[in-house]
Amino acid sequence: MTYRCGNRYQIQMFPESMEDCIAKDDPVRAYDAFVDALNLSKLEFEIDGHKAGTPEYHPRTLLKLLIYGYCYGIRSSRKLERAVHHNISFIWLVGGLKPDHKTIARFRASNKKAIKNVLKQCARMCIDLDLIDGNVLFVDGSKFRANASINQTWTEERCEKVLIKVDVRIDRLLDECERIDKEEQGSPSLVKLKEELKDQEALKARVEAVHKELKERKLRSVNTTDSECVKVKGRQGTHAGYNAQIVADEKHGLIVNSDVVNESNDINQFANQMEQAQETLGKKCEVACGDAGYSNARELKKVDDQNITAIVPSQKQAYDTPAKEFEKSQFQYDAGKDCYACPQGHSLPYSYFCKDKEHRVYQIEDPSKCTACPHFGVCTKDKEGRRIRRLVNEETKLKLEAQYKKPECQAIYKLRKQKVELPFGHIKSNLGAGAFLLRGLDGVNAEMSLLASCFNIRRMITLFGVLPLIAKLVG
Repeated sequence: MTYRCGNRYQIQMFPESMEDCIAKDDPVRAYDAFVDALNLSKLEFEIDGHKAGTPEYHPRTLLKLLIYGYCYGIRSSRKLERAVHHNISFIWLVGGLKPDHKTIARFRASNKKAIKNVLKQCARMCIDLDLIDGNVLFVDGSKFRANASINQTWTEERCEKVLIKVDVRIDRLLDECERIDKEEQGSPSLVKLKEELKDQEALKARVEAVHKELKERKLRSVNTTDSECVKVKGRQGTHAGYNAQIVADEKHGLIVNSDVVNESNDINQFANQMEQAQETLGKKCEVACGDAGYSNARELKKVDDQNITAIVPSQKQAYDTPAKEFEKSQFQYDAGKDCYACPQGHSLPYSYFCKDKEHRVYQIEDPSKCTACPHFGVCTKDKEGRRIRRLVNEETKLKLEAQYKKPECQAIYKLRKQKVELPFGHIKSNLGAGAFLLRGLDGVNAEMSLLASCFNIRRMITLFGVLPLIAKLVG
């Protein structure tokens, strides 16, 4: 049997141009057409062909490089630099240009706001292509690691402990330096001690600066590497990170809006994310859907007041918690008298308002009725009597809980996972983007916009095919 062996010195007839190296239906052509269809001026890129000085790379070329690289999990500026030297599709995409990693990184860092707007223009492009209806929207959040270590997160308590240890160490070093000076021993050890003393004093100055920042800004904690990230809990434990939010459309699951917030949960995000999505759509949606993490009566009321059907289960509904004996639902509320009646017929009138948690507290006037009740110890163990807490937006909460149970709402809620959780799975698993490269809210928002746009482009290629999509984008 003979074998095929290559010969590096064999003279061959190469294509006359790079254009002949890429097939007509190669996906890279769709990415090229997509970026060509973007209006860079509306994205707020600085376009000036008459600028004095050394010629720069055109923003469109570098944006193509970033988007195509992100779509195939290549986000590092050094890896992108390597790709434009060795990968034929990258070489074709940038027309044979060879930007170095510093140029790529500088472009990404200095155009964060413009890059963030890419998704908005991508979504509006999908609306024009009849891929997004904007009638039913799904929102979800996911935790992404920040480009910072959790060990660089400082609290006031940690600062105080470190400062005490540093002060003790500095005192010991000063005593040691004084002792060596008196004994006139060799200078090498004294030099080492003075270097360590200098390091300890520098550490003290840094910690004191962090401690001062915590007090002035009234923060619980701050990360000295990325001051805008927060401590988040994920499947892999606790780490420094951000909370990424996306809003997806029901029709094809395309992303309408992306946002990154420095909050560890979704509780305050429902109305805000829907407002941003509707701004992109240019109209009001009919249904807004989210999981139990968004169950906040105050936020849901903002959406409900716009006559939008909000489908968000309460924590109890999401986990299907069985009803407990003598729970709040078994107490009857009388709106006219503004009081509750317990199952034994005793009245619990309004007592006071809790500002922190925004609820009204109702309590029995005569505690002896509770202590003498046969259910004392089950209904309540408090000798002051049973208390009932009623939210300011309690009526909205009860209305939405009943709305969630409707069959038509249940049918929509079942679509939530495949519409809005799928993009996060693609971004994290297929694109390998479980952590951000840039720091600060502006940086991570720009990256999230690129990642969301990559998902949309992939989906558009799947729906249309490469050649039909290019024809539509050119048109």
